[in-house]
Order: sequence, then C-alpha cells, then structure tokens
Amino acid sequence: MATTAFPSRDDFAALLNESLGGENETFEGKVVKGTVTAIENDLAVIDVGLKSEGRVALREFAAPGQKAELKVGDEVEVYVDRVENASGEAMLSRDRARREAAWDTLEKEHEAGNRVEGVIFGRVKGGFTVDLGGAVAFLPGSQVDIRPVRDVGPLMDMAQPFQILKMDRRRGNIVVSRRAILEETRAEQRSGLIQSLAEGQVIDGVVKNITDYGAFVDLGGIDGLLHVTDISYKRVNHPSEVINIGDTVKVQIVRINRETQRISLGMKQLETDPWEGAAAKYPIDGSFSGRVTNITEYGAFVELEPGIEGLVHVSEMSWTKKNVHPGKIVSTSQEVDVKVLEVDEEKRRISLGLKQAQANPWAEFADTHPVGSQVEGEVKNSTEFGLFIGLPGDVDGMVHMSDIAWGVSGEEALNLHHKGETVKAVVLDVDVEKERISLGIKQLERGGVGVTTVGAGGSVKKNDVVTVTVLDVKDGGLDVQVGDDGPTGFAKRTDLGRDRDEQRPERFQVGQKFDAMVIGFDRSKKPNFSIKALQIAEEKQAVQQYGSSDSGASLGDILGEALKQKESAKK
Repeated sequence: MATTAFPSRDDFAALLNESLGGENETFEGKVVKGTVTAIENDLAVIDVGLKSEGRVALREFAAPGQKAELKVGDEVEVYVDRVENASGEAMLSRDRARREAAWDTLEKEHEAGNRVEGVIFGRVKGGFTVDLGGAVAFLPGSQVDIRPVRDVGPLMDMAQPFQILKMDRRRGNIVVSRRAILEETRAEQRSGLIQSLAEGQVIDGVVKNITDYGAFVDLGGIDGLLHVTDISYKRVNHPSEVINIGDTVKVQIVRINRETQRISLGMKQLETDPWEGAAAKYPIDGSFSGRVTNITEYGAFVELEPGIEGLVHVSEMSWTKKNVHPGKIVSTSQEVDVKVLEVDEEKRRISLGLKQAQANPWAEFADTHPVGSQVEGEVKNSTEFGLFIGLPGDVDGMVHMSDIAWGVSGEEALNLHHKGETVKAVVLDVDVEKERISLGIKQLERGGVGVTTVGAGGSVKKNDVVTVTVLDVKDGGLDVQVGDDGPTGFAKRTDLGRDRDEQRPERFQVGQKFDAMVIGFDRSKKPNFSIKALQIAEEKQAVQQYGSSDSGASLGDILGEALKQKESAKK
C-alpha cells in the first residue's frame, strides 16, 4: 500500500495510540499518582508515566490561606484531564484530584449523617464558600450561626465542623450549615441543664429579649419565658414598664416541659398575693376609691390597690346614661369612687358599681317633686304611646298619650307637641325602683274637655255656647276668657261674624262681653271661640222650630219670632 508523504493529525493520533498501547484512554478522566520532577517558577513538573510530563500550578497544592510545601521527588495525586494538549504536554490538575477524592469521602459522610470539617475562605452573593478538603461548598448566610452575625471575619480561614444539607455531584453543588452544628450542641447543653432544674426553684437570670407578650430570660445556657401576666400582680401593659434588656432578675420556675424543653417563669410568685383576704378587705356595699386602668366596650377596670382590680359593668356606670360606651363616662387614669357589689376571692373577681357611689337622681326627684307638683321641661322624644320630657336631675318623665289633652284621641294629642318644645306638666307618679316618672299635661286644665258644666270656674267642651269677656284686641282676633276665672282662648277675625263688617276686631273693647260657641282647641289645648258658628247654629235651630220650607214665611219673619222667644226666656 502506498504511503502518504505528509501524515495527517489522525495518523499521528493512531501512531500515538499504538505506541502507548491505548493507555491514554485508560488514564484520561482519572486520578493517578505522579512524581515531581522539577519546580519551575510557580509550576510543578509532574511525571505520571505518560509519553510527556504535565505542569500544575503550585497554589493547587496549598490549603486555603497557606503556602505550598512541595519539592522534587514528592509523590502526588493528580487528575488527568487530557493525555496531550496542543503543546504536546499532559493536562493535569491537582484541584480536580483533590475534588474527586473529596467528593467520594463527602458522599460517604453525608449518607452516614456525619459532620465534615471545612474552612470558610470566601464571600459570594447570599453567603460564603467553604473548602471541604478540595470540594467547594456553599454556606448560606442564614446557616452561619444561630443568630445573625455581623462580622464573619473571625470565622474565616479556620477549620471547623459543618453539616452537609444537600449534595449534587452531577451539578457539583454542595450546601453546608454551621448553624445546625451549633443548635445540636446547644440542644445537648439545654438537655443537661434542664435536668438540673425543678418547678418551684428560684433562680437568677438575665433578661435577654422583650416582646409584647413577655420577656425571655437566660438561665445560664437555656432560656425561659416570663409571661407579662406573671411579672406582677398589678396590671402590666408591656414588660418594658417593669424590666429592661440586660437586667438581672430573680424568677421562680413555674412549669417545665421536658419534651419541648420549654420553661415558664414567674416574678409575681415571689410576692405576697394581694387577693388573700380580699373579701374581708373589700366587703359588699363598701365604698372605696380607685383608678381606672382599662376601658372596654362592656365596662371599665378600676384598680383598688396594686394587684387588685374590679370591673364596673357598663350597666352599673350611670343612673341616667344608658347604652353609651364606657369611654364617654370615664377615662383611663381617672380617680373614681365605687361601691363593692360582689367579691369572688377564688376566681379573683370583684364587681364594682360607679353609679351606686352617687346620689340616685330618681330618689332625689321623688323627694323634691311630690305627686301633684308642677314641672317644666323639654320634649326629648315622641313615641307611639307618649312623650318623654327632660326633667331636673337629668332624668326623663313620660306623658302617656291619654294624659296629653282632653277630648281628643291619643294620636291627635301626640300631634299637639313636637320635639324640642318646652311644656308644663303635673307629676302623677314616681317609681324609684323602676326609674319611672309619670306626668300629665291635661291635668293642668280645670275640668278639661268632656266636662259639661259651663260657667265661672268651669271648663268647656266643643259646641258649648258660653259668655266670654274680651281680654285683648289684636289684628288677627280677640283674646277672651270664659267667665271670671274660666279657661282662656281665642276668637279669630273670621269668626267674629257672618258679614265682613262684623269681622273687624276693632269694633270690640277690652272688658266687653258676648256669646260665642266653642269650635275646637289649638295645639296648646286652648279653646277657639266663634260668633259666626253660634249665629249659624241659632239660624238652623230657628228654622227647625219656627218655620219650614213650605210655610211661606220669610227668613226675617222666622228669626224675628225666634228673637222674641229668646227675649221672653231671658225675662
């Protein structure tokens, strides 16, 4: 076979393969042992038994932060990346050799759950890099320590144990944790310390942290929770009111949960319980002074002494203010006088009354306004059954619709008054126990509508014919009075006569008397009088008595005869 004058690259590869007997395929991608034959500047020349030697940087033989100690003749392990590069040298790596060996070891340790030793040597985004004997692992910032660490400098370039959290050889990822080692060590210490503690034991501790619900106290390697309710018998809104971080405090171990290793502490347990003998100190119906410490929708808490608080229920806060928020009656830190209503020493509860320490306005009203006395007040509200009138002492009285006016229905009587109007009334009844005051407005009128007697000192009803006296002449009509001391009322201009000329008020004089008919009552229940209505009524009566539609008599004849009869009756 003819030979080529200039062999190709494939021909050289085939010749090399033939000369090495295929060893290059066996060496590539594996860790082999070699001998240092020379050191040139920063490189070590290593012979691994191949056709050519390889060069490896000296820094690959040094641990992080240290110098390489390598000399000619030393035997080392290297990784064969390629048997020959473009320069004809073997491509060797000490880092890869260490990494491959480290991965084998780390996988075994990870499977067994053992700790591994490493050195933090660099910072990366989100954490740090750790050398695990050749393999580089990632240490997240949250896994450096149990608590956040501001300066990691003292922890770098120092061999220390780590726990492998995750390994992925194909991607070359390893995640480790230093925190897991510390927590495990602390748990062992806590377990030993907790065995030496007992419930009821008094011990000194240092306040480590304060929250809204309490404080964490360091008992010498293990923390206990001092709940806000166990700091003092008196009300403590926030732990910082009593203690500060760094304070040394004496506490009692209240409860130990050995399974969860949680310890509950108390400070108030070292004090005398103020509730002992509370029933004797605060007898029922006893009057005391206290300070309002807290206000809720259902009442207010009043501190009688440090550690003892009583509740004033909203229903016991005011005699007159009903269905209002307690905050509108009292304010926090206000000093108030209260009465003890109930004491339950076992349940540590005291019921207090605020209104009981004040005068009962209903009893005061009954004393100062006996039945039959007259009062005046503003219409506070109008309901379907009556009117509520504001009275002295900030109490209300009710006028039932049947006691508003004479001779009208209840609904009509309610319409005679409106909210905000000032009215006078008579006290009909006072029930202090039920807090009720009954009033009457119509009782102010003598006789009232429905009484048929007419005359001096009497009263009138609709359609009564009475003799009235002019009290005052006005443009709109006349103020008149029945008899000498009868009810007063008004006669409108249009009711002074049938004819326009007769409807002039100025034709009347004060003191003049005339007959008129009661045609109704105004909003104040005063009667309205009408001469015109009386004239029309007399005309109808005359027609009925002295004439008919077919008698042929004129209206003048009929009225003339009626007047004669009236005059004769008077004589």
